[in-house]
Amino acid sequence: MSGEAAEDTYRGGLRRVARVVLLDPQDRILLLHGHEPDDPGDDWWFTPGGGVEGDETRERAALRELAEETGITEVELGPVLWRRRCSFPFAGRRWDQDEWYYLARTERALAPAGREGLALTELERRSVAGARWWTCQELTRSHETVYPTRLAGLLRRLLDEGPPPSPEILDTEIV
Repeated sequence: MSGEAAEDTYRGGLRRVARVVLLDPQDRILLLHGHEPDDPGDDWWFTPGGGVEGDETRERAALRELAEETGITEVELGPVLWRRRCSFPFAGRRWDQDEWYYLARTERALAPAGREGLALTELERRSVAGARWWTCQELTRSHETVYPTRLAGLLRRLLDEGPPPSPEILDTEIV
């Protein structure tokens, strides 16, 4: 979740979201570690991304969010891999989202930036604990909560078969 405007103006309804499936040269995926702002024990992993602001395109939002949340700007944005609708409680309200997941690659195995220098919103500063690169095998073996919930299998298929010819519509997730 990123973007001060989205944080201040989201009042319900369907929020348009752009997310990034960022892969490094070793085909590891970058995930952020989030939690409820007042309960760090209620945690999960998720792809970078957030709400589309104003009239920006989803592609532009994906790149902006990636830069704001990770400091990573040297990427090549690829096709939309997946689309999903989700609804979940977070920070005292319900979020209803239409998410598009873009493939992106970085040429270098970048260390995720430290929190200093990132353009995090106040809510993100209270709810994002860090980032890490995951192999597909690590995701498959993990007992951590990861969104979307089928990410390990989706990543395995992406690595084995390449991007789908058109975006795959994922099951709606309601938490």
